[in-house]
Amino acid sequence: MEKENIIVSKTIDFALEIISFCEILEKNRKFVIANQLLKSGTSIGANVHEAQNAESRADFIHKIKIAVKEIEETKYWLILCEKAPTYPFEPLLKSKINEIGLIVYKIISSSKAR
Repeated sequence: MEKENIIVSKTIDFALEIISFCEILEKNRKFVIANQLLKSGTSIGANVHEAQNAESRADFIHKIKIAVKEIEETKYWLILCEKAPTYPFEPLLKSKINEIGLIVYKIISSSKAR
């Protein structure tokens, strides 16, 4: 039996929650941010998933660093939703993206240390 990969699982779950939240944004006609958030929020998991089959440690770190960029972009769009008075906001998404960020930063630092 394969051991569960926590970061892969968390980023897939997060992507599914982002999809649902973006549907709410679209229902509220907030199409531009919905589109941006959908792209960055789902890209995190795609990059983490891709990193699992990296050709080398350097390739792994590179792919994980791309995920970090997507994490930071996702945080930005969520901050805009939080601060814009006419936008819906889901605080749980903010806490989940922060948790994912901490895990990914730890993965990078431990991968570099090896």
